[in-house]
Amino acid sequence: MPRPALSADERGSSPVEFVLVGALLTALVLAVLQLALAMYVRNVVHDAAVEGAQYAALADTTLSEGAERTRAVIDRAVGAAYSQDVSVGKDRSLGHESVVVRVRTSLPVLGLVGVPYGMEVEARAPVESLDDD
Repeated sequence: MPRPALSADERGSSPVEFVLVGALLTALVLAVLQLALAMYVRNVVHDAAVEGAQYAALADTTLSEGAERTRAVIDRAVGAAYSQDVSVGKDRSLGHESVVVRVRTSLPVLGLVGVPYGMEVEARAPVESLDDD
């Protein structure tokens, strides 16, 4: 009785296919989750910068209070490691005096571990004045 050719024998191929497809699908799902985490961190940091700029632009607050507000929002949402480099200043680049908040932080690449200073966001708010000009 002749033996079938080895190339025609497909016994055991289903588990191998399952492992290969499963590994590929797992890697794809993890990549999508990591991208979602990176976008979440970016949005939190940007929204915190906007809130800090708007708070610092109020007539009865200081720039350092705006920086503290920015840090507090970031600390609550994603952790203190992401609020280490917050700078606040004023400029007139838009034709009127504005408060500018810049946050430089890590870009998460593997979980929350990432590239140091891989992301920078900036927010502006017009300065509120009590003058009747």
